[in-house]
Amino acid sequence: MNKNALVIYKTQPAIIKELDGDKYIITYGKQEQKVREKDVILLSEGPVTSIEKVLTGLDDSALLGQFNSSLLETYELLISEPETATAPLSFNEIVDYAASDLAPDNIWAFYQTICNMPQFCQDAEALKNGTLSFTLRTQEQIDEINQKKYEKEHEAELRQAFIERLKNRKLDLPADSKFIGEVEAFALCQTDKSKVLEMAGLPQNIEKAHRLLIETGIWSEIKNPHPTRLGFSFDSAREQLGPMPDEEREEAPCVCYAIDSPNAADPDDAVGFDGQKLWVCIADPAASVAPDSAIDIAARNRGTTLYIPEGASRMLCESSLEDYALGLKEQSNALAFVITLDDDCQISDCEVKKVRVHVKMISYEQAEQQKESPELKPLFEIARRNLARRNANNAVTIQMPEVDIKVDRETKIVTVAPEVKYESNDMIQEMMLLAGEGAAKFAFKNKIPFPFVSQEAPEFPAKVPDGWAGQFARVKCMRKRSVGITPAPHAGLGLSFYSQVTSPLRRYGDLVAHQQLRAFIDGRRLLDKDEMLERIAAGDAASQDARKASRLSETHWKLVYLMQNPEQTYQAFCIDKRGSDALFLIPSLDMQTTLKGCSNINLNDEVTLKAGKIDITTQNVDFIRQ
Repeated sequence: MNKNALVIYKTQPAIIKELDGDKYIITYGKQEQKVREKDVILLSEGPVTSIEKVLTGLDDSALLGQFNSSLLETYELLISEPETATAPLSFNEIVDYAASDLAPDNIWAFYQTICNMPQFCQDAEALKNGTLSFTLRTQEQIDEINQKKYEKEHEAELRQAFIERLKNRKLDLPADSKFIGEVEAFALCQTDKSKVLEMAGLPQNIEKAHRLLIETGIWSEIKNPHPTRLGFSFDSAREQLGPMPDEEREEAPCVCYAIDSPNAADPDDAVGFDGQKLWVCIADPAASVAPDSAIDIAARNRGTTLYIPEGASRMLCESSLEDYALGLKEQSNALAFVITLDDDCQISDCEVKKVRVHVKMISYEQAEQQKESPELKPLFEIARRNLARRNANNAVTIQMPEVDIKVDRETKIVTVAPEVKYESNDMIQEMMLLAGEGAAKFAFKNKIPFPFVSQEAPEFPAKVPDGWAGQFARVKCMRKRSVGITPAPHAGLGLSFYSQVTSPLRRYGDLVAHQQLRAFIDGRRLLDKDEMLERIAAGDAASQDARKASRLSETHWKLVYLMQNPEQTYQAFCIDKRGSDALFLIPSLDMQTTLKGCSNINLNDEVTLKAGKIDITTQNVDFIRQ
């Protein structure tokens, strides 16, 4: 580079003063500095007069206007030719096109003009490598840049105009989406406050923000915000388990049956009887999920699989079902609870084994039709005996209504129908209780730190009413369950030992229990009591949020159902009285509502209701007596 050449140093103009060994001395601002050749980019061989003279061009509006006009003509010429419209152009090529007689002292002003014009795009990667290269932008790209520039320069004015449109509930969409996005984030509990709401003089209230989004057409009334508000994704976990590890497993001596709803996608339990022992085979993801692994931590943070009418957001990745769910392949790997029962259906022994088992998948309805078959009849008989044993121990049976809510993915039409229950549902429940009881006894016998589940006995009033009112009275008296390291009776189930172990694909506490059992079987280190309880507590906290998200989501879609069926009526039964107010249960919806002025209504009295005003943002609905 020549003496008095113009270079770029740290994005600013500099002049080469002289060469000093392998470095150049440059005039940079009001100082001199030694730099390596690779630290500067040659803009012009010059010679230039001074830095002050070079910078003067930036203040010459006539000169800058001339450059701008010339560069626009150059752009129009180059963009019209296919061979130059997309090809990179060096800085010197642009100089030759637009200002071949450019004076060295004005070259910095020319360079800055190019950089500031939306028609030209400087290659940032080339600049890092010491080269000045440009490409031509399309008219669409230019318009977008100009629009952003305009919005930045008029930001306050544009925002104020948006605020006025927001107050009048007449947005200009999609242009206003960039402003209203802040309100969406607030309504989804992703931010603590909204500047837009504040500027519009609107309250910082989640439900009112929700209503505002509906009124402005940003959200429809069918949008379900509740899982997102509680921190849940609609997607399943992404951490991959990989295929089931190859390890020694015992062959189960009998076929086991995975009995579930027809649309169940994650069968994780199967039951069978070999003539002497009951086999409860459970999915075995703990074969791959080690404590404190990335998969384990992700599952702990979710706590459980989130089931909502739109679908399932799984605790473990979707791909895990193929290898770990039961019955999806000819042979399934499982952790089996092999239970020996005495004549009173007491568990005399429980073994825990890693097994390979042939599983047949059937629905509850199919199981009901086959309950006298040689394979299933013993299971139904065991279930009846176990239920009788638990009832003799004062187990509490509560039968409140349950409904199945479906949302059509395309039309968003909602259906709500009572769940059909068979004796096979109860049979599977008894099998799962036996597995939980057997696992708890196995852990206690072998001194395994384990998550034992207990529940204190309820205190029922001396006289419990009949019908739905009686079922509700029992619900109100039930105590919360507890999870601890010491076994204690589960009064609600009528069991002296109990733990949950039958859903490790979808409940984190069950997964931890499996990790402990497998570690014991393999002779590996067990989690100590504190480690285990810490994990269980974290998983339980997350699962409580999941249950809340599920409950709120179900209510949301029930309200959508009511809105879609405004003329439908429903039978309701009085289940509680509070002065002249009465609480009614609507079994066909599994909903409760309070009506005032019901002094003449008695418990279990039946009335006909119709939905009146519905507020989907607060989940309130006013039912009207017909």
